[in-house]
Amino acid sequence: MKVEVLYFAGCPNHEAFMPRLRTLLDRAGVDEEVRLVHVESDDEAQATGFLGSPSLRVDGRDVEAGAAERGDFGLKCRLYQTSGGLSGTPPDELVLAALTHARASSHLAQVFEPARE
Repeated sequence: MKVEVLYFAGCPNHEAFMPRLRTLLDRAGVDEEVRLVHVESDDEAQATGFLGSPSLRVDGRDVEAGAAERGDFGLKCRLYQTSGGLSGTPPDELVLAALTHARASSHLAQVFEPARE
């Protein structure tokens, strides 16, 4: 499983998110290193599909439903809709759902992978 946090230096929300992400990884039973991806320019934001800081991707997929259809890429702080209003970090339930799904998919791939001789 690949876990990435995309961010840019002008937004402090990724720093606040990192300790919580580690806790959520532990809760989901995921022992993976988190790769920090520093997006440095608007061109890089466009090329990587960067929706703002922080963006969390698990196995290359953004944790927010519908993110793949968006096109508002750029160097900006990202806002997430939560039950309590807008937040500068992804809600726990989105993170846990993405981690659980990726973990289950990884397990199924291992179970159904053809035996190598």
